[in-house]
Order: sequence, then structure tokens, then C-alpha cells
Amino acid sequence: MDTIAGFWNRIQATLFPHLLANLPQPLTEQEEQLVAILEIVRIEEFVGRANWRGRPPADRGALGRSFLAKAVYNLPTTKALRAALCAAPNLRRLCGFERLDQVPSEATFSRSFSAFAAPELLERVHQALVKQHLGDELIGHISRDSTEVEARETVAPEPAPEPPTPPEGESEPAPELVPEPPAPAAAPVEPATKPRRGRGRPRTRTAPEPPTRLEQQRQQTPEQALAEIATDCSWGGKLDSHGNRHYWKGYKFHVDVMDAVLPLTAVTTAAKVHDSQVAIPLAKRSAQRVTGLYELMDKGYDAAAIDQAVRDLGHVPIIAHNRRRGNKRPPLEPAVQQRFKERTAVERFFSRLKDEFGGRQVRVRGHDKVHAHLMFGLLALFADQLLKLVT
Repeated sequence: MDTIAGFWNRIQATLFPHLLANLPQPLTEQEEQLVAILEIVRIEEFVGRANWRGRPPADRGALGRSFLAKAVYNLPTTKALRAALCAAPNLRRLCGFERLDQVPSEATFSRSFSAFAAPELLERVHQALVKQHLGDELIGHISRDSTEVEARETVAPEPAPEPPTPPEGESEPAPELVPEPPAPAAAPVEPATKPRRGRGRPRTRTAPEPPTRLEQQRQQTPEQALAEIATDCSWGGKLDSHGNRHYWKGYKFHVDVMDAVLPLTAVTTAAKVHDSQVAIPLAKRSAQRVTGLYELMDKGYDAAAIDQAVRDLGHVPIIAHNRRRGNKRPPLEPAVQQRFKERTAVERFFSRLKDEFGGRQVRVRGHDKVHAHLMFGLLALFADQLLKLVT
């Protein structure tokens, strides 16, 4: 926080006066917010050098700053972003375009967005921000939850079951069987004494049950576990706080959030994926980035494998009890219930992401692009929340 406070003082004392002297119009409050977010995220430092062969492409650093501005201004489409860049000289200069004719076309914006979504560029930007500002901090509570993401695309069809393969050699004609000569009569054998049978039904031998996905995830890396989870567009259902179930078509956004509403890890999956299937990979990724104490989850994560995986990381799990599992347990202690109330941080994060940073304005298709759209909003929210803690 001292670093952010000094950084904010430098922005106010040095950067804002410089911008006021060089921009054609005074900065508005939203433009000052955008300037601070761009200086904290600094996405241009993570963009690779462009290829020098052929026609020079548009500046990827300016395009990345433009997509951050799209999240800050809560613009729904690329067309609206380009219109805002063409209409506002200050916004155009802040994003990196000096003249009006330097603003790329909508097609260039779309191609560059695909380039931002294909590699894990935004994941590296987020990880660098977390390690820079939270890597040396002790995190009290890590709240975990997911939210629905409605998409405007067709649900992916379920894969058809593969036909059973015929046994080897079945298509070939079977060789003719030659009758064997009858075997000679064996000498009579005296019947052996049968062992005495015990009482009750005979014991049947059953094969051991295969390990569940949660048990497998305890031995896997986060990348291996997430590679086995569905990421296509699908239908999903969820219970709200009043017990009513609602359905949507699209994806799910799973996030780990600390007490100060700062996101630590984020994953996008298909809407049909249950929350518990992503808990262990999220916990392992968050443990690689920060040092936490408690992990707070609702009753959707009530599973013995998740509880043990969190304890293996050296954290204390606080999970709401799920009555439908049939295991009767005593209610949480008053002190634990008081800690569980800190889980509202993740709800506040989802509220700000959807209402202020484009989380409700998803107009792209495909898992990679949807995740990139949400990550741009997450990066802008991370920087803005850092400034709110200081100012």
C-alpha cells in the first residue's frame, strides 16, 4: 500500500500536470481514472515485439490500452470503442493514437483481440500484478465463488458416442474346426473332502472403484486439472440466495478474491461445470501467488477432497455445510461464522465487474475471447480497487 500511495502521489504531482499541458482538453474524472489504471497495469510492457516483415501491424500496446479503456468505459462492442476513440481527442491520445487517421478499423481491432486472447498474455499480466502488489503480503481470507456469463452463441452439441470396435480378427473368415479324437477314459478319482462352508452369504469380490475427479486433482498440477474441464458454451443452472433455480446459456467465471476485493486467480469454464470441479486448481494457483490463511466457500464446495486439498496447502478451509449430502454435522462456531461473513468480498467483486467493467456486456464468441473480455475487466478492476484502498 505504501508503494501504491507513492505511485499515486507521483501521478498527481507529475503525470497529471504534464497531461494537462499537452492534451487539447482538461481531463474528466473518468479520464483521470483511466490514466491511473493504464499506469498501474502497463499492458504495453507484456506485448511482444511486432514482426518486421511485411506491412507494419498496428501498435499492439495502443490496442491493449484501448481494450482496457473499453472495460473502464463499460462499452459493449468494438464499434462503440472505435466511435469513442474518434469522438474524444483525450481518450485517443491516452490510448496511444496521436491523430484521428491512426485509429485502426473495426477489423483490425477484432484481429488484435484474437491475438490477445490466443496466448495467455492477460494471465501473465494479472499474475505479475498480484505478485508485485500482494506477493509479500499475508492474505487473511481467500473467498471463492463463480458467476454466470451469458453468451450470444450456439450451444456446442454433445459429442456422439463412438461405435464399439469389433474384436480383432472378426472380419476374417473363421478357420474350419477339425474334430479332435476322443480322449481316453480317465481313471476314477476319489472325491476330495469339501471344505466346510461358513455361515451367511458367500462374500463377493468387487473391483475397487476408480478415483473421482476431485481425488485425481489432488495429485495433478493446476494446468493438468484444468485441461480436463469442459470450456465450450453450454446451458447452466444455479440456485440463487432464495433457493430459486435459474438457467443461462454461456459460461462460468470462477474467481479467488481476497478481503480487499482484489482478484487473485480467475478461470472461465463451461456453464455446465460444477463449482467444486474448479476449487482445487484455483486453490493451488492462488497458493503459488500469495500466502493465505483461510479459504471461504459456500455449500457448493462441501466435499472431503476439497477440504483435505486446502489443508494440504497449509490453509484452513471454512465451507458451509450442505444438508443434501446427508451428513449431520454441528453448525459452525460463532467465531467461524464471523469469519465466513468476509465471503461477501467475492460478491462485491462480481457486482463491480458486471456493473462497471463490462462483465455484463459480453459480445464476443468462443471460450478464449470470452475469457479475454472478462480478464480485461478484471485487470481494470484490480488497478481501480488498489487506488480506492489508498484514496
